[in-house]
Amino acid sequence: MPQQQVITPATEDTEIIARILAGEKHLYENLMRKYNSRMFRISMSIINDDMDAEDIMQTAYISAYQQLHSFTGKSAFSTWLIRILINESLLHKKRRLRRQEILSKQEIIESHNDTPLNSLMNKELKNILEKAVLTLPEKYRLVFVMREIENMSTGETMDVLNIGESNVKIRLNRAKEMLRNELSTQFKSQQLFDFHLTRCDRVVNFVMDRI
Repeated sequence: MPQQQVITPATEDTEIIARILAGEKHLYENLMRKYNSRMFRISMSIINDDMDAEDIMQTAYISAYQQLHSFTGKSAFSTWLIRILINESLLHKKRRLRRQEILSKQEIIESHNDTPLNSLMNKELKNILEKAVLTLPEKYRLVFVMREIENMSTGETMDVLNIGESNVKIRLNRAKEMLRNELSTQFKSQQLFDFHLTRCDRVVNFVMDRI
C-alpha cells in the first residue's frame, strides 16, 4: 500500500485543495489553521467585535469549502478566501447598522464603546494601539491591517480590494498619517487582535463538524 503523502507547512495550497476535492476532506483543517490569524485580524478591522469575527470566519470557511470546486487558481487561494471573508464581514456590518438605526445617537456611542474587544484589554500599550487602529476609516484601516500587520504585498492587497497600486499606497500613507508616528514604530502584529490556540481550535472544530 503506498505511503500517504505528508502535509507540511511548505505544501502548496493548490496541492492541498486538489487532495480535498479528491476526498481528503480532513485536510481542510490545514488551510484553516494556516489562515486563521490573518482572517481574524482582517474581519476585526471591519467589525471590531471578536465573537462576531469568529462567527464570520466560520461562515466564510464553510462558504469557501462549498465553493472549493469553483476555485480556478487565477489568484492565490488566500486572496480568494479573504474576498469571501470581506464580503461576509461587510454584509454582517450592514445588518448590524440597520439594527442600530432604531437607537438614539447616545445609545450607538455607548454600544460602540462597550465592545467585547474593549473588555478584553489588559495591557495599556495594546489598548492604545488597537484603539488607534480602530479609529481609522474602514478603507484606510483595511489597507493598514493587510500591509502592516499581515505583511501582505501591494499586489495581494490590490487583488483582494480590487483597487489600483496608487490607491493602495495612498491609503496606506494616509493611514500612517492618521496614526501618530510613535505608534507606527511600536506597532507589532503580535500585539493586536490575539488569536489564541483555543479560538483557533474552536473555529476549526466548528467548520469541520459542518462540512
